[in-house]
Order: sequence, then C-alpha cells, then structure tokens
Amino acid sequence: MQTRRVLFTAVVSAAVVLARDAPVPVPKITGPIPVTSDSYPFLGAGHTLDPIDFAKAGYIEEEFLVSGSANVYDWDADGSLTVKAEKAPYTTRILVRRPAQASRFSGNVVVEPFMPPRRYDWPIMWGYVYQSLMEHGDAWVGVTIPATSGALKKFNAARYSTVSFATPVPTAVCPGGGKNDPPDIEDGFRFDALSQVGAALKSGSGPMGNLKVEGIYMTTQGGDLLTYMNAMHSHAKLSNGKFVYDGYLSRNPGNIQRLNQCAPAPPANDPRGGFHRKFGVPVIAVVAQGEVPATLSLRRDDSDDPADRFRLYEVAGVSHIDKAAYSQFPAVADQIAAVGAAQGTVDWPFSITCQPPIPLTDQPALTYVYDAAFQHLFQWARNGVAPPRAARIEIKEETSGTGTKPTVALDEYGNGLGGLRTPYVEVPVATYFVTSPGPGTCGELGHKTAFERSRIAGLYPDANAYRSKVTQATDRLVREGWLTDSDARKIQSELSAVPAPQ
Repeated sequence: MQTRRVLFTAVVSAAVVLARDAPVPVPKITGPIPVTSDSYPFLGAGHTLDPIDFAKAGYIEEEFLVSGSANVYDWDADGSLTVKAEKAPYTTRILVRRPAQASRFSGNVVVEPFMPPRRYDWPIMWGYVYQSLMEHGDAWVGVTIPATSGALKKFNAARYSTVSFATPVPTAVCPGGGKNDPPDIEDGFRFDALSQVGAALKSGSGPMGNLKVEGIYMTTQGGDLLTYMNAMHSHAKLSNGKFVYDGYLSRNPGNIQRLNQCAPAPPANDPRGGFHRKFGVPVIAVVAQGEVPATLSLRRDDSDDPADRFRLYEVAGVSHIDKAAYSQFPAVADQIAAVGAAQGTVDWPFSITCQPPIPLTDQPALTYVYDAAFQHLFQWARNGVAPPRAARIEIKEETSGTGTKPTVALDEYGNGLGGLRTPYVEVPVATYFVTSPGPGTCGELGHKTAFERSRIAGLYPDANAYRSKVTQATDRLVREGWLTDSDARKIQSELSAVPAPQ
C-alpha cells in the first residue's frame, strides 16, 4: 500500500502525520425509500421529460440513502493527497435501476455522478445510453453530489431531510476571504462518497439486492471524472486489495477540478490531470468532433499495457451535445420545484435562441458510439478483450488576424476528416455542423444542412443504391466493433428511405 500525508485540520492549528491507505469502508444504506403519489424520487420513473416504462423493460427503480464518513482533501502540486478534515459525516442519495430478475443481470454496473450545471441532478450519460444498458441487462446508479443536494431538499424537504454535506469547519475562512468564504456544504465530500457508493455496490448486499456484481464503472462528463481518477483512484481499494472501480468512460474530458471548496481552481492543462497515469484499469475517452480542438492537450497514444489500458475515440460529425443529453431531464414541474424555474421548453431547454433558430439535433451517432464503447469497456475489464483502435480526427492550423489556432480538417462534404466514423459521415446526405451561431450554449450545439437533391442523386442513383451503401457501412462497423448489432439495425431502419433534403 502507498503512504500519504494526513493533515488533521483545526481552526487554529494543524499537525501532519503519516498513515497508510485503509480499505474503503462500506457506508450505511437506508432504503429502498418508499414511493407514494406525493413522495417519489427526483428523476424517478414517470417524472422525466421522456418517461421510461421500467416494468415493461423488466427493470426496477429504487432509491436509497447512503450515509458515511468522508475526508476532505488537499491536492499537492506533486499529486500527493493531504487530509484537510477527517471523517466528517455525510448523507447522499442514489437512484438504482437494475434488472428485476437476477437471471437477466449482466454483472455490470455503471455509476454516474449527476451533472450539476442546472443546479439539480442531471443524468446526462443515462440519457444517451439507457436503451443499450437495458438491452444488455446492465445496471445503472446515479449519485447526488453536494452541488445539487440543495435542490433535492427544496424539491421534497421531508423525503430528503437527512441528505447532508455540511462543511466540517463552518467557521473557516477560505484564502482571500469575501466571496471565497465557504458555503454551508463541502463539495469535496463527493470523492470519498463516490468511493463508498462503489464499495456498497460490491458488498454483496444493500442496493443491488441479490444480484452478483462483477464490475462497476464510473462515467460522467468533464473534469470531475479525471479528478477522481487522478487523485482518488489509486487510494480507493477494497479489503481484498482490488480497486473499487473497474474502469472508466470519460465523456468530453476536461480540466481537473479542485478537491475542496476552499482550494483554488486548478490551472488549465494542470499536470496532475489528463490520462498519463497508469490507472491499472481500462479507460475509454470519447470526444465529439466539436470538442476536439479544446481537448488536444489530453491526446495520448492508445495502449494495451495491462497497467495502462487506454483508448481515445474522437467521433467525426457530432457536436458537443444533442437531444439525447436532455431526454432524461426532470419533468418541468419538478425542475421548478427544485430550483424555482425551468429554462426554455421541452423541445428547446434553453433560455437563449440561436441565430437563426435551430432544432435540438437528434442525430444519434454519439449514442451509438457510447453504446459500443461501454460494451468494450466491460469486456476489457472482465475478460481482457481489447477494443479496436480509431484514428484521430485530422487537425490543421488556421491563421487569422488574431493568430494561428488548430481547427478540424473537413472532408469534401464538410464533415470532419478521420476519427471514428459512423454511417452518418460514411454514407452522407448532409453536412453536420458542430457549432451554431448565437449566444451561450449555441456554440456547443450542432445543426445539419441536407444536400441538394442533385448532389444526392450523384452519390446514390436510386433508393437501392443508398440502402446498399448504408447496409455495407453498418455491417462493416459491426464487424470492426464500432456498432452493436442492435444499433446497426436501428440505423438501417432509420436510413432505409431514399434521403431527401429537409
């Protein structure tokens, strides 16, 4: 076991001692929490923008409270951890979706810390992959983090009365004072909480009932995942010496985040982040074409080294975000109950309008890539089956009056060159723009421009020619491991009609 410095913090004085990593403790699990007509889980079945019939799919949904003791950490420049506050109590909630019958369970559990940008729990990855996870018998667990805990309590004060991430040193003053004073919650609790949730899922009892868990895998968007991987993963082990988490899937990897509420924000390209460490478990990073220029510093070579298993998939023709990401938003009434307002409408969940107005794109290429990537991650971790490697998206230097910057090179159809290529760019009928003009989020939203009929006719003389190319492309991508069989059938059905400008 590795050693780490432990700092016992008091308001006036502090002392440093050496300690060894202890196994991650199994927290207290309370639940499942009863569901009634007027008390149901936030994001619960039937209470999202696109409700899911779990019973029809052979799944059950249960909510639990998870209570334990967490440390608050500082992260030194050399990557070592110090404990700023030790064994402070916390309670979070988890939402568990799993097969109702043990015979249907694959053994795989995906753990997703909810996204906080809207101030309430946002299951962004679940929105992309829930259909595939349920088709394969996989389980999913969403975890509330401190930043969204207040919304839960506002949504239903009685149901979530015990949820707490209270700061252990409420009188402490953050460096700089003023606006940097600590809030009532300690955001740094989320890291130990995620480790303990993982330990509970593998404990053989509690949230997973009688299901035998073979592996758990964390996923989310942005820097929190990389922060956990680089700061916490090597310390988060069970009593048998194995890692709590058996693999990671990173969506749009970003810069690492601070480990506690008073720490300064890490600088861009902080050397403590990235994918350069040997994590000892497989890691797959998926980057949309629209995200590539901002994530070039995180590029690295793929590896099959057992201690450094890594794949990077850069997906051509897709923007940062699309309709799937918002499909499992809470119902509008629940959004208002949780944070006092709801942005936009069900079809356009934003308070801004792009210029010109565009629909929220529903092109599912990113969903299909995630579906295949998760199945590869499970096989890599459990059976040692290495996934395929993809070329990187091609980059060129673009010079303007403000200087030179890297941009994505485009093919003759206006879609990105290279990268992981789905039938939407292999058998194109449109140019897929990965950004749109307008304020705020518009820069992250894509839109498409369908080809003129004459161009389509030149590419595909008739309907049979088009269908043949779609079928050939999807069959090849299935053989190469880029599409699941189920998703290939969906694409062939979707693209089977003669394409026409829209």
